[in-house]
Amino acid sequence: MKSIRSLKLIITLAMLGLAAVTSATSALSSRAQSDDAEAAQVQSEEAQSSAAESSAGNRRTGKRLFERETFGGNGRTCLTCHTSESGTVSPEDAQRRFAINPHDPLFVHDGSDDGQGNGVSRMLADATVLVEIPLPANVRLADDPIARSVMLRRGIPTTLNTPALDRVLMYDGRHPDLEAQALGAIRDHFQPAEKPSEDDLRRIAEFQQTARFFSSRELRRFARGGPALELPAGNTESEKRGRLFFEDGPFTSPDQKAGSCAACHTGPMLNESSQFFPLLPPGTRFQNILVSEFNAGGNPVRDFIFTNPDGSETVISSPDPGRALVTGDSSDLFFDKVNAFKIPSLWGVHRTAPYFHDNSAKTLEEVVKHYALFFRTVSDPSAPLILTEQDQTDIVAFMKLLN
Repeated sequence: MKSIRSLKLIITLAMLGLAAVTSATSALSSRAQSDDAEAAQVQSEEAQSSAAESSAGNRRTGKRLFERETFGGNGRTCLTCHTSESGTVSPEDAQRRFAINPHDPLFVHDGSDDGQGNGVSRMLADATVLVEIPLPANVRLADDPIARSVMLRRGIPTTLNTPALDRVLMYDGRHPDLEAQALGAIRDHFQPAEKPSEDDLRRIAEFQQTARFFSSRELRRFARGGPALELPAGNTESEKRGRLFFEDGPFTSPDQKAGSCAACHTGPMLNESSQFFPLLPPGTRFQNILVSEFNAGGNPVRDFIFTNPDGSETVISSPDPGRALVTGDSSDLFFDKVNAFKIPSLWGVHRTAPYFHDNSAKTLEEVVKHYALFFRTVSDPSAPLILTEQDQTDIVAFMKLLN
């Protein structure tokens, strides 16, 4: 009996010891898990802090590159031609800057009349720069057959809303992405002594997608995956009438006014052709609206000779053939190739004057006056689409709501 009690005592003590060990082990394990969790939390917070600091540092670098970096060139920076107010330069901007400083970098190189720094009349009147565009292999100039590029007068595309929300860059769409656009701008307009690095170009591109490059908080939210904007309802009767021109819907008659502006200004950014416009595939981004044909800017007209795939030649007389100088395609003499340019977004449009690729329209009123002539020219003579003075006033009133 004593041996049995001894055995029970030994078992009890062993169990108590095991329990104590288990308890201690459990406590140690719990403490270790807590320590691991705390370490993971600290590591996560440090990673987030590091990422935030890195992101802030990248933004500061991008801001410096955009606003102050000249790359050893003629004094220009990205900010020289892409002002924070409009993302572009207007004649009023140029005149104000010339009055303050006639040697402002805006007026050097291709901002001067001759491209050599002499004269500023073109910049003060139209705010256009000289842009050298390579000629496609199948295109030559009648008056200079051996030339492999042509110098054209073009406005400065706005950076407002474009970098984050528009994949088509430049009026003729010649650059595939923001980095290529930044490199092209620096190379062509800065006369740089230093070549920007890939990191420089990336930082500039990233900076152009920060808050200051949007015309509204709603568009910034849209760029981050938020909902697309809807057309404003309009407050005044004029604004409400103007809205009708931008409502996307079927065309029921050749002279229909409702939806006539939406034919080329629909989609989330109001910058693509409508599914209801029978003459262009839906979503087309380039259109000829006869800006080169009317040539209100009075730019020099030259003969561009296109050699077609079948060996025939097409002569295009134009101050600027636009998209055709990128594609080399002269097969469409009206819509999306010859004399065609990028359809711009209308959000924030009241802030981005002047307008068209050659800055020939200085105000929204002049834009709509151009369209009145355009519609009269291209519509059926038996049922012409006429924009009355009231129509034009209403369209402008509505466009001023597109923030």
